[in-house]
Amino acid sequence: MLKLTQRQQQIVEFIDRSHRSGGTPPSFREIAAHFGFASVGSVVSHVRALRKKGVLPKESGQARSLRIQSPLAALRQPVVDIPLLGSIPAGFAEDRQQEAKGCVTIDIQTLGVKPTPRTFALEVRGDSMTGKAILDGDLVVLEHGMTPRNGDVVAALIDNENTLKTFVQEDDRTFLRAENPSYPDLIPVGELVIQGVMVALIRKRK
Repeated sequence: MLKLTQRQQQIVEFIDRSHRSGGTPPSFREIAAHFGFASVGSVVSHVRALRKKGVLPKESGQARSLRIQSPLAALRQPVVDIPLLGSIPAGFAEDRQQEAKGCVTIDIQTLGVKPTPRTFALEVRGDSMTGKAILDGDLVVLEHGMTPRNGDVVAALIDNENTLKTFVQEDDRTFLRAENPSYPDLIPVGELVIQGVMVALIRKRK
């Protein structure tokens, strides 16, 4: 895999996006303006380095000669959009319906997950899962249809109320455990339905 600096990576992706969206690669001046470089000379230096690494072909310095030569799969982190289905209480269970709130873009390699059509995300509300470093405002990425193992964090419907808790099986009983001593265990009186098993956590930047 090619070793690029962060700025080189950004320039490669900018050239590729411009080429795919408009059909024409950006000029040196357009690259300089996009990244706030003081002069075109900075762009020339980066382009020269990218040509040495084989990412750009070794051509003349013409502004419109920029073409990405190497497969971008080896240069760009793969990302994918997954549905964000509202929020979920990480506190006391609540009787509420999940509603789609758009999508969240995740970096597959960074999170170490392989999304499927059953992958979805929920925004956490509350502090009952702080013992597992799940905080209010975080996004939990879950997989619907997975069989939970003892200790997995799950989105669950317990007696018709939604909550995010740790799935626990002890002896002959199954219940949900909070990871904050201020909250009690949730023992189903009737039905316990696992809506998704957590596979990743995203912390929003503030």
